[in-house]
Amino acid sequence: MRNSTCVPEFHFIQLSEDPDVQTVLLGLLLSMYILALFGNLLILLTVSSDSHLHIPMYFFLSNLSIVDICFISTTVPRLIMDLQSHCQVISYVGCLTQMSLYIIFGCMDDMLLSVMAYDRFVAICHPLYYQVVMNPSRCGVLLLGSFLYSLVELQLHYVAVFNFSNCEDFIEISNFFCGPSEVLKLAHFDTVTNTIVRFSTVILFGLIPISGIVFSYFKIVSSIIRLPSSSGRHKTFSTCGSHLSVVCLFYGTGVGVYFSSSPSQTPRSNAIASVMYNVVTPMLNPFIYSLRNKDIKTALRKILSRAF
Repeated sequence: MRNSTCVPEFHFIQLSEDPDVQTVLLGLLLSMYILALFGNLLILLTVSSDSHLHIPMYFFLSNLSIVDICFISTTVPRLIMDLQSHCQVISYVGCLTQMSLYIIFGCMDDMLLSVMAYDRFVAICHPLYYQVVMNPSRCGVLLLGSFLYSLVELQLHYVAVFNFSNCEDFIEISNFFCGPSEVLKLAHFDTVTNTIVRFSTVILFGLIPISGIVFSYFKIVSSIIRLPSSSGRHKTFSTCGSHLSVVCLFYGTGVGVYFSSSPSQTPRSNAIASVMYNVVTPMLNPFIYSLRNKDIKTALRKILSRAF
């Protein structure tokens, strides 16, 4: 009953209080957002226009690009608008909506990286069965499973919504968006519930996907080591280079955000670290695949040659 009669507003912290710095940040974030949209849309165009790329590996890459567009669009346009208007205020419903979309697309990003590692494991370790195992139906099930998995993650965080009982008019979020960890800090849990929610979140969002990636690459490396020639080992592992680079970027920036959110760090330093995770990662992903993947580069050359 308290939730229905009390509708607070949330105030984000500013990345900088200096007007000149805010202007620079506005231009920088807008440029990075446009670059991220352009890069991911270019991946979608390239994969859809070349029939040679209509295989499971690039099917998941296309969906990763779609998820990255949605993920960065959940937070960055709002941040750009706040820098332009100098008003870092969001409603209760808006905060929960942003948190929900952030969890769904962030978790799908996480799961798709695991699925892509599984795809490489099947392609390298069981090449004769690849077409059978990674058939279109299986790919669709894996994609649907990633989405349903993200919904489970979202339901855990909605425990915070039902336990939220703060009726102050001014509630500060120590970041530039309504992240799940920030909303959980505002919820009123007992110690046991708080431990269960956070422990379950770490297992679902971190431990399980990372375990899948580590297991897949352990099998891949074990299979590659058994190849007789060094050129064959290099050629086989090169198909994993782009994916492994994106995995390192995704989890590397995520770990950076985790350590920056420690009590010894200021909220502003946490917010700046979050920019790296929420903006830089989706922006760089398509360019990593474009620069390190021969099939993508070949398809891009064909598109450019037809266009000019």
